Amino acid sequence: MNLYQDIHTAQLQKKQLLAILIDPDKFVAEYAFAKAYLEKVPSQTTHFLVGGSTDASQNIEAVVRIIKKLTTVPVILFPGDYTQITSEADGILFLSLLSGRNPEYLIGQQVKGASHIQKSHLEVIPTGYILIDGGKETAVQRVSGTLPISQKEIDTIVHTALAGQYLGKKCIYLEAGSGAQYPVSTTIIKAVREAIDIPLLVGGGIRSQKAMQDAYDAGATMVVIGTAFEEDRWNT
Repeated sequence: MNLYQDIHTAQLQKKQLLAILIDPDKFVAEYAFAKAYLEKVPSQTTHFLVGGSTDASQNIEAVVRIIKKLTTVPVILFPGDYTQITSEADGILFLSLLSGRNPEYLIGQQVKGASHIQKSHLEVIPTGYILIDGGKETAVQRVSGTLPISQKEIDTIVHTALAGQYLGKKCIYLEAGSGAQYPVSTTIIKAVREAIDIPLLVGGGIRSQKAMQDAYDAGATMVVIGTAFEEDRWNT
């Protein structure tokens, strides 16, 4: 399995990838719950992302294991910190919070997790993570101690994404935050898409098919949905 190659190919061919983000703190690693949850996700789901901003290290291995048991869809770690690493998954988004200036989330957590990843079989996908204002304080903001970039600061967002590409990141992730009041605007997605050559992932505040399609049409390679499914607020 070559996860990044599949994502990059999708970008080149303008295919639409859909990832469902599962927070281990809100997911019960038990057969009946997991089966019911996975049955309600869209049929076009191409990936599962597993991780959260809070300490889910006690549950993450069991969650990934049961998802792998019930589906053939690739499972990629989306870690909030270095403890959220397990060899049970297929790969990991090796995130660096480029929008903030807290060294702990630029490189500190990555150093702490490096030896764990080295000992695993995980495919590593270096990813520039950009937190954008979605209208409410997010868990990422609280935990990282950083502020999101205003949606009005389009040049700053574009330049941050471009810097991430030049630093060697393989993907850029535009994040409005879990439970955001509104998603990353299509204007921002288009501007970033035009500036970078690497795959573009977009998540936060996307609650409907229309919002998802708008993100694709603006240039998102992969759309990530989480809270809307957790709270049964997905609007078809």
